[in-house]
Amino acid sequence: MRIAYLDCASGVSGDMMLGALIDAGVDLAAVQQGINSLGLPSCRLVCTEVKKNAFRALQLTVEHEPEQAHRHLHHIVSMIEGSALSAPQRALALRIFRRLADAEAKVHGTSVENVHFHEVGAVDSIADIVGSAIAWDLLAVERVVCSPIPTGTGFVEIAHGRCAIPAPATGELLVGVPLAASDVQGELTTPTGAALVSTLVDDFGSLPALTISAIGYGAGQADFEHPNVLRLLVGDSPVEVAAAGDQVVLLETNLDDSTGEAIGHCVGLLEESGALDVATSALQMKKGRPGTLLSVQCKPDDADRLAHIVFRETSTLGLRRSTIRRMVLPRQRVKVATTWGDIAGIVAILPGGTRRFSPEYAWCREIADKKSIPLADVDAAARRAFEKQMQDEDGQNGH
Repeated sequence: MRIAYLDCASGVSGDMMLGALIDAGVDLAAVQQGINSLGLPSCRLVCTEVKKNAFRALQLTVEHEPEQAHRHLHHIVSMIEGSALSAPQRALALRIFRRLADAEAKVHGTSVENVHFHEVGAVDSIADIVGSAIAWDLLAVERVVCSPIPTGTGFVEIAHGRCAIPAPATGELLVGVPLAASDVQGELTTPTGAALVSTLVDDFGSLPALTISAIGYGAGQADFEHPNVLRLLVGDSPVEVAAAGDQVVLLETNLDDSTGEAIGHCVGLLEESGALDVATSALQMKKGRPGTLLSVQCKPDDADRLAHIVFRETSTLGLRRSTIRRMVLPRQRVKVATTWGDIAGIVAILPGGTRRFSPEYAWCREIADKKSIPLADVDAAARRAFEKQMQDEDGQNGH
């Protein structure tokens, strides 16, 4: 299993994250190409090697034309949806911005639609977040683990005035995230960094067992008595063939007076906002009325936030909530080469070691749309490519 570990000894920000990803081997040109499609004014990513307390790191800077614009969420959503990003990259970028919007709405006592992004709506923050979404997709890891996070101490000046560290939105985004003690005077973790970590990370704790294949160092802008660097370690961990178990929350509700369009919109928002799985089933309800069962599986820390989406977007008056234990097969994310281009997919490791490959729908659909070919043909080609890849590997290993 390919794992990434974020060593946040000096906190985390958007530019530190993107700098570490590029330093770990992600292609800067590919990230820049995605940023160019957003329509931002002359936005360019510049990487420079710097020293932070005698340690080398990559400093990422976003160069752009001056602007006065402050954006709402719908402005940024339109920008991302109209971009040339791949479907997985768009989905991840939207999840991060929706998490930011949820946090801002809560601390300001307003709705997500009325949130007015200031610092995180600026060109450099948009480039940091979208660039990181592109880079994480290109890094292609199956699991992200992160150390406890220090926030720093003191005060920071934001658009709404002088605030104690962590800034209100940062604190909201870090609910449920283990924090590390720190007496450093200054802001170590920014709202952008907190949004990235709280969206991306699967587990928090110490460095897991892995064989390191790449290390990236992303430099922060400020200088402290310690190296202001985010370290990213990427490597492979032994995959256990037995199914692992974890706990998830199941949210369910029966709907008989929400339109199909409203339910479909709600499902899309839930998927973009981090739900593990969303499903709908047909029901026959009282007095013979047709209805829909909406079922949402999610991590326990995400349950309240996703429940809010269901209440906001549907006509339901109540949700059933239960904590259930699930069995999960180990899996690996891979890419296979077809005549139409690379296609990503998930390899599940069955008990006994047998591998089962499933191409990612978004990648297949994108190729099918661009090439005007049936989706089924793309899916079948990806599966054949995986089988050939396995046969070639077996031949090299002498099996």
